[in-house]
Amino acid sequence: MTNGEKPQTTRVIDSSQASAARMYDWLLGGTENYEVDRVACRRLLDIAPSTQQLARNNRAFLRRVVRFLTAEKKITQFLDHGSGLPTQENVHQVAQAINPTVKVAYVDNDPMVLAHARTHLDDNENTLVIDYDMRRTKDIRNATSSFLDWTKPMAALFVSVLHCLPDADDENDPAALIRNVSAQLAPGSYMVICQLVSDDPEVRDGVTRLMDSATGGKWGRVRQPHEVARYFETLEIEDPPGLVDVIDWLPDSPPPPPHMRPTDWVEWGGVGRVYR
Repeated sequence: MTNGEKPQTTRVIDSSQASAARMYDWLLGGTENYEVDRVACRRLLDIAPSTQQLARNNRAFLRRVVRFLTAEKKITQFLDHGSGLPTQENVHQVAQAINPTVKVAYVDNDPMVLAHARTHLDDNENTLVIDYDMRRTKDIRNATSSFLDWTKPMAALFVSVLHCLPDADDENDPAALIRNVSAQLAPGSYMVICQLVSDDPEVRDGVTRLMDSATGGKWGRVRQPHEVARYFETLEIEDPPGLVDVIDWLPDSPPPPPHMRPTDWVEWGGVGRVYR
């Protein structure tokens, strides 16, 4: 892997069950997916027809927020949790187009994601790919300690991944994960957090049941905006724009009018600064 990082174990790609990463790839028009992923996506679209538009909106938000943090906030280090399959304009490509010295560490434990990351990123000395569950925060810090400078500000990204994590009564809970990462970051760091939310209980429950079944239990749940807002309780929210549907987060062009927006669910969140 990039910078000599060794995979923990050799894991076989399971093509018998859907993968959230491969489903996202299909929704974005990618080809790194299997029929099982496409079937799950079609079932997902039956429940929430705007899902494909939602994925594209989210990807556009990721590009905007990385540009903003690199150009406006002068962030030179990114830690991308649950990075997913490489697509066009990944975090390192967006950031390094502005500042070629920016370092990006990608964290994922999906076998296909790791295989493609090793192939696509191996010649970029300012990228690192590590094979970890994003909840293993101490291990992630240790694995990146020679690559990232944890005494200086960085941006920790949790873009469209927390809905993949179930609630828990321990440190595996998504809110606990955010607190743990925030506590490790240097003052002046930023956290980018968004996840799928819906005010419609039928959409929340239907999507959660479908994804839990399709992925073999590798899913959390669709939440509500007030639950995502809890993740920002120890952070100074970048406002404007605050916590919003990501389509409204510093858009490059006027956002669509209400009648052209997804109504079943949205990707909701924003950017918070570590200020302690």
